Amino acid sequence: MEFDFTWVLLGFPIAFTLGWLASRLDLRQLRIENRQAPKAYFKGLNFLLNEQQDQAIDAFIEAVQSDPDTSELHFALGNLFRRRGEYERAVRVHEHLMSRGDLTQPERDRAQHALALDFLKAGLLDRAEAALRKLEGTPFEEEARLALLSIYERSRDWANATEIAARLGSSSHGSFSARQAHYLCEQAGASAAAGDTTRALGALQEAIAMAPALARPLIDLAKLQNQLGRPQDALQTLLKLEKTAPQGLPLAAGLLANIAQAGGQEATALELLKASYANMPSIDVIEAIVKLEKDPASARQWYVKHLERQASLVAAGKWIAGEKLQDEQHHTLVQRALDQATKPLMRYRCAACGFEATQHFWHCPGCQAWDSYPTRRIEEL
Repeated sequence: MEFDFTWVLLGFPIAFTLGWLASRLDLRQLRIENRQAPKAYFKGLNFLLNEQQDQAIDAFIEAVQSDPDTSELHFALGNLFRRRGEYERAVRVHEHLMSRGDLTQPERDRAQHALALDFLKAGLLDRAEAALRKLEGTPFEEEARLALLSIYERSRDWANATEIAARLGSSSHGSFSARQAHYLCEQAGASAAAGDTTRALGALQEAIAMAPALARPLIDLAKLQNQLGRPQDALQTLLKLEKTAPQGLPLAAGLLANIAQAGGQEATALELLKASYANMPSIDVIEAIVKLEKDPASARQWYVKHLERQASLVAAGKWIAGEKLQDEQHHTLVQRALDQATKPLMRYRCAACGFEATQHFWHCPGCQAWDSYPTRRIEEL
């Protein structure tokens, strides 16, 4: 039986026509979808520029529904939810992105980072830690380590904080030795509270070696030595403080005076305190000098010297406390008013966030910054 080529010749035009019609229909549909998606996207962008986040979210949801395969729209929507504080919705968007099999590796890393930020902002520290750990070896590695460091500091997990700080220190983020020394001081305090003074002393010595210019390890070591009945060692430690970290001496002035009185070393301590005051006037140093001066009249004159250098309501109140007034019967009332007025001035203020406290903090409870509290009171700043 012979094959008839006539049907083949007739079929070619028909097949071509049907293919052309199908392609035109596909192109038309694609154009409609492409017109809809950018329109919704740019509408959302316009709302964002006008700080209308609710309307922007609605527009981006519309855009995602029109084009569910566009990862950029998902990122924009997830970040908007996070900024709005809708962390659960942000997590769902980024988890949906992570579940897609067509993501490139850079997009997957970006989605993992966004998911970690969602957990972190929501306060889900365990889940944030796990998500951040997965970013090792990605372009987000350094950012993840900084976030992990913040988590470990907030949870007082000093061992893990030390590990992350060491990794950051070995990269291009500069030295983290001061922070690591603070971590050792925190661990030393916990060991001392548990009765393991040997371990505490070792941690403090390690901290001193790691950050010689940091005042805290020497001050903490002197306190511990004094508690262990070793005032002479404590005094020698504070003498080192004057050489390596003199800016911290006002914080240890009261401790130095107590140690000197207990060990009969008033002359040595006075010499050190007077030298410190000459370089950096401080009401705390004045108080320690007054405590060690044997002559009460000479001691009170230090308040006058301080007033000559700077106007100080605290020093004025201290001087008046020992002065005989013409109407002595009113002295108590005057003194009480002065003490009340000076109380707010005897506070420390964080240079990073402005948080004020009656005691000095090495680690600000407000903003978690290290060494952000000056060694002098508000009145002296």
